[in-house]
Amino acid sequence: MDVKKYTDGLLDWVRGKGKIVIIVHDNPDPDCLASAMALHHLFVMKLGKDAVITFSGMIGRSENLAMAKELQIPLTPFCMVDLKDYQVVCMLDTQPGVGNNSLPPETRVDIVMDHHPLRERTAECRWCDVRVDYGATATMLYEYLLAQDVSIGTKLATALFYAIKSETQDLGREANHPDKEAYLRLFPLSNKKLLYEITHPKLPIEYFMTISSALDNTRIYDRVLVSNLQKIVFPEVVAEMADFLLRLEDIETVLCMGHYNDEMILSIRTVRHDLNAGEIIRRLVAGMGKAGGHGMMAGGKIDNVSPTRKSIHEVESTLTARLLAELGMGKVKPRRLIRQHH
Repeated sequence: MDVKKYTDGLLDWVRGKGKIVIIVHDNPDPDCLASAMALHHLFVMKLGKDAVITFSGMIGRSENLAMAKELQIPLTPFCMVDLKDYQVVCMLDTQPGVGNNSLPPETRVDIVMDHHPLRERTAECRWCDVRVDYGATATMLYEYLLAQDVSIGTKLATALFYAIKSETQDLGREANHPDKEAYLRLFPLSNKKLLYEITHPKLPIEYFMTISSALDNTRIYDRVLVSNLQKIVFPEVVAEMADFLLRLEDIETVLCMGHYNDEMILSIRTVRHDLNAGEIIRRLVAGMGKAGGHGMMAGGKIDNVSPTRKSIHEVESTLTARLLAELGMGKVKPRRLIRQHH
């Protein structure tokens, strides 16, 4: 793809339009926050136009809160935005109809930039740049800024660098040549003190309670680990615990889940290159909810799960059985990660 030609056309098209809104996925992570910051910067520098960055859900993870605060990312809750007021609708790090954003189904979307598999609705958008081979959407936006000769200040460089760092786990997970290039070029431009503040935030007591719950409620099926966090305080903690538990020796695949606002939030992580986590999780939630993702990481949710222990446990049983079947494992006797002391 000729990034210069594409962004020239995109900017020409946006130039003649009215107000711009940038929608990122619910419970935003560093990749969509940095990407939104970069697109906002591109519009301001090239067109002198402002844009509203909006999301639903919450930012619960301490690192992400620190990022939004330290880098002063201007965010507006989605419920305070009337989409009818905007002539340009952009979606970053998510796509129409995926289930991890709060866009009403009938909304027109003009611009989509993402690194997750292309969805049908996205192909109909006026400007669509979806690159599944990229490890982070932030890398794509970095290339836009380079192609348009837009200066990247310290805060934006720090945001983009941290996004690529966290999304690819320091280039160790699904990082491509462009991600490495961006990572190495952005590092010298980023503010190391701010990076430290973001990567080492103070953690609330709930975080440690969640770890305790995760360890207590983990079952190991050979090389597969399933953890049910029960009730959780914020949705992102499920993915965070999945990453954490994948580090257990001899474990190749992790399914983590937690109950939040009548939904079971799900996250899959794997180190196996022969598996596609995105495809597996879509089959796991078939008929129950929505999911998406790519090779080694994926997420989803199951709607309308009542907060009783029984229904939370039933969802766990169903998903575990489906996962073991997907992996062709048959009946495996689970063992606990932590022995219960009575």
